Amino acid sequence: MAFQLSPGVNVSEVDLTTVVPAVGTTTGALVGTFAWGPANQITLVSSENKLVEIFGKPSNETANDFFTAANFLAYGNSLRLVRANTNSNNASVNGATGFKVNNDEEYVASYYASGNTQYGPFCARYPGALGNSLKISVCDSAAAYGSWAYKNTFSDEPGTSLFAQSRGATDDEMHVVVIDEDGLISGTQNTVIEAFGFVSKASDAKSDTGSSNYYKEVIYRTSNYVHWLGHPGANVTNWGAEATNGLSFATNAAANTKSLANGTTVTATSGNLLYGWDRFELSETVDVSLLMTSNAEVTVAGHVIDLAASRRDCVAFVSPPLAAVQSSDPVGDVVEYKVTTLNKSTSYAVMDSGWKYMYDKYNDVYRWVPLNGDIAGLCVRTDTERDPWFSPAGFNRGQIRNIVKLAFNPSKTQRDELYRNSINPVASFPGEGTVLFGDKTLQSKPSSFDRINVRRLFIVLEKAIARAARASLFEFNDEFTRSSFVNLVEPFLREVQGRRGIFDFRVVCDATNNTPEVIDRNEFVGDIYIKPTRSINFIQLNFVAVRTGVAFDEIVGRF
Repeated sequence: MAFQLSPGVNVSEVDLTTVVPAVGTTTGALVGTFAWGPANQITLVSSENKLVEIFGKPSNETANDFFTAANFLAYGNSLRLVRANTNSNNASVNGATGFKVNNDEEYVASYYASGNTQYGPFCARYPGALGNSLKISVCDSAAAYGSWAYKNTFSDEPGTSLFAQSRGATDDEMHVVVIDEDGLISGTQNTVIEAFGFVSKASDAKSDTGSSNYYKEVIYRTSNYVHWLGHPGANVTNWGAEATNGLSFATNAAANTKSLANGTTVTATSGNLLYGWDRFELSETVDVSLLMTSNAEVTVAGHVIDLAASRRDCVAFVSPPLAAVQSSDPVGDVVEYKVTTLNKSTSYAVMDSGWKYMYDKYNDVYRWVPLNGDIAGLCVRTDTERDPWFSPAGFNRGQIRNIVKLAFNPSKTQRDELYRNSINPVASFPGEGTVLFGDKTLQSKPSSFDRINVRRLFIVLEKAIARAARASLFEFNDEFTRSSFVNLVEPFLREVQGRRGIFDFRVVCDATNNTPEVIDRNEFVGDIYIKPTRSINFIQLNFVAVRTGVAFDEIVGRF
């Protein structure tokens, strides 16, 4: 308790209710090329519909990355995605070349406050040729409304809002529509895809709910397709001013309708992808568990594997190149890629055997797509149905979704060769589906960590207990603190044991490993011994025929 200078009662609390927290194990991560969406920043995507809404539909250039993401989301609902930062340009009303705004953060830093009429009055919200399909039309007066092509989108003409009227100002209302002129977004030309009705030219305008109704702010806050760069129209006097008594906002007799142009799409380079993956470098700021490489070339795939090994709280998933699995010797070429080209040995990475053929409903075609998104997804399914320390392979949890056929379906002999080289076969069985038929990591050294379930078990244990151990920081290294740590960890491990994650465990945190020398170095040691459970990889069934007069007890155990 605190020292008191005079008699009194001091009340304090000591919290001894700390528990080992639950940790996330189902969040995926992917960096790739997409047609639309914010670039060079992490965006959380919860479903395939959200993937399309934010990053656009797939094309020949983006299909591998899009369907790797979509395939993962078929099993889970949490994907942190980065659209790689490329040299793609944003489309703009003035069609100036070389205009780039990668994401909202860059827009706010450079253009939100004062705009830029060189490119304005509007630009595509994100880089890419998809922005060239956009057209924007602004109607800011009753005179313009009478002949406006999009008048039926709104219930009435623009006039004076109640907010402006209450302050003695007039003519502040306007209507704004965003049109898919070429039909690349909606599928139908000249479709109105966004409408902002009765928004205000007054910078201080408020809606009935109290939120800003200033048209620039409304567009920034709610549009998926455009950003403001300047006031549109020939007469914009007082636009952006505060509504005050006697102030009249200028109006235009005709609507201002402009198409956007000069947006470009550039495929991400390896350097762009590496730069994107750097967003996931720090485990303290970004929590992810399953890293997918899509069709990344070996430099990027190797970088992602190293990233997982450096973080030590996630697993990277890799597929071989399509050319390898479609060659005349797919097993030899896949093994060559793993052993010589990739050349990685780590328990923080998993490699599958190939690609799947699937239907692209957005373009009515079939495509080859790498399987690493599915394999990461199987881990999500395993976490949902059981726990991370269960194997994601086999007929119970290893069924691949959305597949027509495999690029190659390995036979038993081929599966033996792949598995011997730590490559997990994906195989189709008649009447039983297509299944992940192995659960090895890329670790070449034989140990319990050469299995996916053991690696993911220890990630969960280490991540959860490490977070719980923070409660001991800056406490005294004495018997009370050490006992509190043991009492914190043991119930958690007993729960994992009860859920079949470990066979046995022991927690040692006492004077034997916290010696005076350790204490004097301001250190604290807790030794946690784990006997992990193992997945069954090999089953031996012995059928023994015996004579009628032979007792089973005489022969059991002799064969």
